[in-house]
Amino acid sequence: MSTTIDEILQQGDFSKKNIIALLQTDKIDRNKIFTHAAKVKEKQVGKKVYYRGLIEMSNICSKNCYYCGIRMDNKNADRYDISDADILDAVKFAHESKYGSIVLQAGEISSPSFTKRISKLLKQIKELSNNELGITISLGEQPDEVYREWFESGAHRYLLRIESSNPDLYYKIHPKNKKHDFETRLGCLKSLQNIGYQTGTGVMVGLPFQTYEDLANDLFFMKDFDIDMCGMGPYIEHKDTPLYEYKDLLMPIEDRFTLTLKMIALLRILMKDINIAAATALQAIDPIGREKAIKVGANIIMPNVTPGMYRDSYKLYENKPCTDEEAADCTNCMEMRIGITGDDIGYGEWGDSKHYIKRIQHGLV
Repeated sequence: MSTTIDEILQQGDFSKKNIIALLQTDKIDRNKIFTHAAKVKEKQVGKKVYYRGLIEMSNICSKNCYYCGIRMDNKNADRYDISDADILDAVKFAHESKYGSIVLQAGEISSPSFTKRISKLLKQIKELSNNELGITISLGEQPDEVYREWFESGAHRYLLRIESSNPDLYYKIHPKNKKHDFETRLGCLKSLQNIGYQTGTGVMVGLPFQTYEDLANDLFFMKDFDIDMCGMGPYIEHKDTPLYEYKDLLMPIEDRFTLTLKMIALLRILMKDINIAAATALQAIDPIGREKAIKVGANIIMPNVTPGMYRDSYKLYENKPCTDEEAADCTNCMEMRIGITGDDIGYGEWGDSKHYIKRIQHGLV
């Protein structure tokens, strides 16, 4: 088996059978994958990690995804909506701390007032930071004209996770109705790409009903879609969700963690120059989970700059880390943690996707 793994890794252009074999590797062979991915990362994007100051601005959501703790029908969620002034204070902290970018994330809402609010915030962020902060937004499915308005207001990266590229599995983790339509999600991703955003997506790893073939297809989906960035993490169950009913079908949480690292490493090998985030959910399983992701291919990290009083309420899954901290605590901690990986921090840099830049140069954007 060891020889086969070595041969597969040397090919670089994997078949689905290859990917499935790599995802199922034991400890010795998986370390070969990790070592290979680390070399690809160093050669293609360098040993530098870029910050995205994460602001979880609201946990009010109109969706009812079966896996998510802030789904609309969860009556136990403590709802909040941070004021614009507090959001801008968090932005100011990120700017003064020399974070290159911020991320605005919220539960999914689509309305004229919400559109206008985000547009205004984007312009204020640009003004407050003298156009020095890059802006990523992750605000769900929206009409094309809304995506365009936000792009023109200053956002230039958008993360919209597909969660699973298999429609059958997608409808096992989402209601099958107009508000949770797989084709709509695909259409939104294509719109974002066409408008000119650096377009990101991602999946959950270790879902109930998910197979190794599903995960292999997820990797090929991202490659075929030609994404610029990816955020994917382990599935962690939440007791106040319908999917919790199937918790006995799950692989052990440590295996979900390792499988996520394999997915990150394989995506780095497949898509050598994209940005890959080290998901916060990894740290919910392993205290140095995000650092391990950086070691095997990730190059983006998202320190949480949400005001501390709101952090515990943005609970997509159980055991969310760092909910009892303030932004300054997070900054000091992250600097030390990234030092462990041997990478440098790209202070004050946007850290745009090299893949996106190449697509511009080739006239694909």
